[in-house]
Parts: sequence; structure tokens; C-alpha cells
Amino acid sequence: MKRAVLMRSLPAPAPAALPSPVLAPQMQPPAPNVASEQSLFRINAIVRHWLLQHRDQIRTLAIGAVSLALFLLSWHFLATYRVSFHVRFTNVPTPVQVFQSLARAAHNGRLLQHVVLSCRRIALGFIIATLIAVPLGLVMGRFRFARDVIFPISEVLRPIPAIAWVPMSIMLWPSNEESIVFITFIGSFFPILLNTLHGMASVDPVLVRASQSLGANEFAIFREVYFPASLPSIFTGLTVGMGVAWVSLIAAEMISGQFGIGYFTWEAYSLVQYSDIALGMICIGVLGLSSSAIIRGIGRIVMPWKTNT
Repeated sequence: MKRAVLMRSLPAPAPAALPSPVLAPQMQPPAPNVASEQSLFRINAIVRHWLLQHRDQIRTLAIGAVSLALFLLSWHFLATYRVSFHVRFTNVPTPVQVFQSLARAAHNGRLLQHVVLSCRRIALGFIIATLIAVPLGLVMGRFRFARDVIFPISEVLRPIPAIAWVPMSIMLWPSNEESIVFITFIGSFFPILLNTLHGMASVDPVLVRASQSLGANEFAIFREVYFPASLPSIFTGLTVGMGVAWVSLIAAEMISGQFGIGYFTWEAYSLVQYSDIALGMICIGVLGLSSSAIIRGIGRIVMPWKTNT
């Protein structure tokens, strides 16, 4: 009895504490500076990879830029101090004067008109020459009879300079525009023809015999063997032909033209505008360089297996 009373008088034991749930650690968003550092790292890696991949082109451009800067510096020194040591620079304009002449010509639009007209003549003459010379060279390279008939005629006409064709072209064509395009065509035709013929002659005959043994017909051999194998020589001829076309065009414009960059240069000489003479010459060089670069770019697209064309 006493024991029961004693048990009732004792305080009740406190309930056991339950373990608190363990909360999963929450991911904190990265600090802004950490994200920017990761982006900069990725950008640096991309830039570094691009520089390593194009280091040869960058080196070439850097050397070309330094060479051009040295040329302009030498030109400025010789023209500014009127150096005259057998070769006279007394009347040669400085690069600053040529740039001022360019600004004036660009403001009135006169130079742009001459450039556009010359480019149109070049495009017409060069495209016509390409459309005729390339197929003709392929046929001459494939069929001996065609080569025996056409090659002697081309070899007789080829050494005639473009400037000697000016009187004949004036007699042949009803307008000066058509005669100038014809002279441009003549200038670019023969380099394209001869290089195409050379490309056909350099085709490996083993490839031809292999295609014949596989049952390929004449057209398939022409399309799959001769033409792809001749493409490097064809594009070499196109590049050379473009340069000769510009030489021929400028000669024709100086003699019989009334518009064009050649006429612009000759008119500047007649009016004793020395800075315009240098401006015309520089425009001719830039246009010729751009034209050749376009042909090389097309060659890289057409011939992806060639690293250099």
C-alpha cells in the first residue's frame, strides 16, 4: 500500500525527445564573379584555339602589314624630300596628297563611276573568255585532231600584245565599249586556254585506264577523271588570265576609252594632276588583287582537297 502511494507521488518521467529531421543541404547559386570567371575562361580557350589554328594566316597578314607599312614610309620619305638620284621623285605625290585626292574623288562620285565601268568590262570579257577557253582546252586536250587544228592558230595569235589589237578591234566592233570588252577577252583567253590544255596533258593515264576497265563511257571519264584532275591548272589559268585582262583593259581604256579607271589615270596625266595618277594606279592594283583573291577563294571552295591553289 505504501509502495503504491510512493509510486503515485513520484513525478512522471519526461517523454523521450524525438530526433530532429536532418535537412538536406541546399545548393547555393554560384557567386556572380565565379560565373563570369568561367565565361572568361571558356572565351579564352576558344580564342586560344582559334589563334593556334590560324597562326600561319595571322603570321602572313602580320608580315604583309609590316611590309606595306615600310613601303608607305619609304614612299613618304622619297616624295617629301624630293629625292633625285637618277630616279627622280621631284613630282611624285606623297601618300597624304594621294589620300586627299581620294577623298575629293569619293566625294563627287567621279572615281566610283570609272571603277564600276571598268569592273563591268572586266566581268564581261573574263566570263566570256572562261566560257570559251575552258571547254575548248578540255576538248583540245582530249582529242588530238582538235588540238592539231586549233593549237597552231592560237600560237600565232597568242604573242600579239593586247595594245596591238586596239586598231583592229575598233574596226571590227561598232562601238568603243564592245571593242574594249573584246580586248579584255583576248587578254584573258590565251592564259586560260593554255593552262587548261596543260591540265589535261598532266592527267595520269592510269586513272583513265582504270575508269575504262570499270566500264565508264567517254562522258563519264571526261566528267569524273579529266575535269577534276585539270581543275588546279584551270584555276591557275584563271588567276593569270585575270591579271592579263586588267593589263589589257587599262591599255584599251587609255587609248580608246572615254570612261574607266585607265581613262581616269590617263586624263590625270594630261591635266598634270600627279596625285590622281597615283590614285588611279593604286585603284588598279587593289582591283586586280581583289579579283585574283575572289578566284582563289572560289578555287578553295571547288577544290577542298587542295590546300593551296
